Amino acid sequence: MLEKSHKFVTCQNCKGREHSLLNHFCSDELEHLNSHRACNYYKKHQAVFLEGSFPRGVYCINQGLVKIFKRGDEGKEQIIHIAKAGEIVGFRAMFTEEPYKVGAEALEDCTICFIGKEDFLNLMESNPVLRKGIIKELSKELADRADFITNMAQKSVRERLAFTMLILLDVFDNAPINLSREDLANFVGTATETLIRLLKDFKDEGIIEIQTRKIHVIDRQRLLSIAGK
Repeated sequence: MLEKSHKFVTCQNCKGREHSLLNHFCSDELEHLNSHRACNYYKKHQAVFLEGSFPRGVYCINQGLVKIFKRGDEGKEQIIHIAKAGEIVGFRAMFTEEPYKVGAEALEDCTICFIGKEDFLNLMESNPVLRKGIIKELSKELADRADFITNMAQKSVRERLAFTMLILLDVFDNAPINLSREDLANFVGTATETLIRLLKDFKDEGIIEIQTRKIHVIDRQRLLSIAGK
């Protein structure tokens, strides 16, 4: 079971590391990293870190999905990213030495490893490949956020839904999209009722199929066309 398996996760056997900024580490570096991290189990909906709290280190996702979100003035969430296995979250705020501007929460049961700030900075100092990877990741994130903001501001809700579903196909590795309607609405930036109506439209148009809450995309090209890709 996932709840017990996190106790046996090591950096050497971590499957998420294949897609991580840490994938190039040699055996000695992995051994050092393994002795300076703690792996924990997070239940679905459990907070990983809170908006407004101060960063103490970084979180490397071993298994599961984590939503990164910002709360508006009225408390409504805007999901800005969904992180999956292999991703490191929380390092941006750690570099600025400011409180988190966003929150992070487990979308499903997760195993997540924590690396303290000093240990992670030492790793960056001694490993130029990791340092270069972090810089590249920050640059890519800036471009991705610019695209995301442009799409949220200039596209219709229907277009935003198509755009978001294309993002989620990558998150779920082309498997069925399995998000609550509320979370999906918060990612698209619309009301849940509007989202449900648009999903019905997509279903009627033969773009998707729905089983319980799982969304199967059956016409990716149509999604690309609607999203303006």
